[in-house]
Amino acid sequence: MSETKTTNFDAAAYSALGTPRDRVALPGDLFDGTINVPVMHQAVKAFLANQRQGTHATKTRGFVIGGNQKPWKQKGTGRARQGSTRAPQWVGGGTVFGPTPRKYTEIVPRQVRALARKSALNARAREGRVMIIDAFKYDAPKTSKLLQLLARLDVTTKKVLLLTDGVNQNVFLSSRNLQNVHVLPYSDVSTYHIIWSDVVIVESAALGEALTPIAEKDVAKVKIKKVVKSEKQKKSAEKAAKKIVKKKSAPKAAAKTVAKKSPAKKTAAKPAAKKAPAKKAAAPKKKGK
Repeated sequence: MSETKTTNFDAAAYSALGTPRDRVALPGDLFDGTINVPVMHQAVKAFLANQRQGTHATKTRGFVIGGNQKPWKQKGTGRARQGSTRAPQWVGGGTVFGPTPRKYTEIVPRQVRALARKSALNARAREGRVMIIDAFKYDAPKTSKLLQLLARLDVTTKKVLLLTDGVNQNVFLSSRNLQNVHVLPYSDVSTYHIIWSDVVIVESAALGEALTPIAEKDVAKVKIKKVVKSEKQKKSAEKAAKKIVKKKSAPKAAAKTVAKKSPAKKTAAKPAAKKAPAKKAAAPKKKGK
């Protein structure tokens, strides 16, 4: 069913480092509230069908090697008549009505594809899942930088679709190792990718009105330094606690060593007591001689 609600959509805007900015009004010619579900279904179905290669194939009895000779004579054996060992009822024989290579291509008119894409974007905008980034200016591919941006936007656990203004190789390479992040030029996005995503992040220049980037420091690095300092403080506190425990346990250890030494003296006295009867037993032998 088709829905049309003339509403003015706006989206949350952020800097490339994730700093919040004033909300931005989305262009009315694209985000006009139109949602056509049957058209979206047709576009997604055609997209998935066009991904199929159609290379599946099986051999009929005419393409299986062997079986040219009749297994046994027609009459007199008592068995059923057979003409070839490559017949479908034989093991290793041909396949009946098996799949053959074919194309699954489905052609959708350009205007229908545009309407489906527009409907998908309106659906995400109505749910508040469209975000605007002023500009992706990456000097080099850096996955950690993109992860920090997603963490500040609180979308690390969601499926994210990044739409850039044209081909941005550095942003693409930064996201290539992230399973739930997909980067595409805004002009190449399809209805399937928009519906697949939970959040759509669009570069402002792709919508026709580029936002001027704001000057800011790398907040993510500052946070990382604070975390490192706190870890160092934790380690130093643990070392101090261990020293205090060692000092307290020192008197107990000394008492244990004393207790261990005292039984050794007792065991040394016992052999001396056993030697005395041996001398007494030797004295009567002298008297007898």
